[in-house]
Amino acid sequence: MKKAISEFKAFAMKGNVLDMAVGVIIGGGFSKVVSSLVNDMIMPMISLLVGQISFTNWKWVIDPSKEGLDPIVINYGMFIQTILDFFIIALSIFIMVKVVNKMASRFSHKEQEKAKEEPKPTKEEILLTEIRDLLKAQQEKSAQ
Repeated sequence: MKKAISEFKAFAMKGNVLDMAVGVIIGGGFSKVVSSLVNDMIMPMISLLVGQISFTNWKWVIDPSKEGLDPIVINYGMFIQTILDFFIIALSIFIMVKVVNKMASRFSHKEQEKAKEEPKPTKEEILLTEIRDLLKAQQEKSAQ
């Protein structure tokens, strides 16, 4: 039992699992925000353009009254709403990923520029350089 708990703890504490859990939680919240954007802001504007008719109320009713059955309702307006939700969520995620990638590339460019810069010489290197220069100067004096 202890081995199973320790294995589960090791699995749960891996970075990828925690990152994924955070992503799922943030994704759920992001989905609610985008759904509200679609339902409360975009769809009213679209319904204004199509004559103030709510998309979600669009349906096709098949009335099988001859057989005495309940009518069959095909809610194609809800389907259109769901497709629009999907495209807006996909567009929002695409834009968010582009922004994050752009920020990451800026940071990586700064790090690359720092890496390209020559590091400052250490005290030992400065001392050794001075000794070398003194030895060269002495050799030049003795050669003359």
